[in-house]
Amino acid sequence: MKKTTVLFAIFVLVLSSLACQALAGGNGNDGSGGQAPSAGGADGDSSGGNSAVDTDFPLTDDAFNITITGGTTLFQTKLSLEEVMDFYRAYYEPKGYSEDEILTELTDKVFNLVFVGDPSGDAVVIQGVDLGNGSTNISIRLEGL
Repeated sequence: MKKTTVLFAIFVLVLSSLACQALAGGNGNDGSGGQAPSAGGADGDSSGGNSAVDTDFPLTDDAFNITITGGTTLFQTKLSLEEVMDFYRAYYEPKGYSEDEILTELTDKVFNLVFVGDPSGDAVVIQGVDLGNGSTNISIRLEGL
């Protein structure tokens, strides 16, 4: 439980940073292009990725407000929390990753999803927050457990 609380606190800090950036005018990266093509996934497969940015993680097709900082990819989507969880399960499970169900959490406003099996030895940590305006904020990163 303590680990989950720490992960959630880190996510809230990252979300706050993103909100401050948006209030300050953002970085202009709305996923509309002008950047290098995406790797789309940790193994370079472009399925499920957003082709407007260069990230090692798959992004939903409707990803916007994409920010990559310190190894963490942040973005927003119009998908629900459950739809985002289903998207990442459908992406990672066929690639041999397994969900660490002890760390899986879902409430009406937030989720936490962790996959183990990355070649780096770290876990893929995906967290989401329902922003209440029809969009969901997503944070995805590699993290040692």
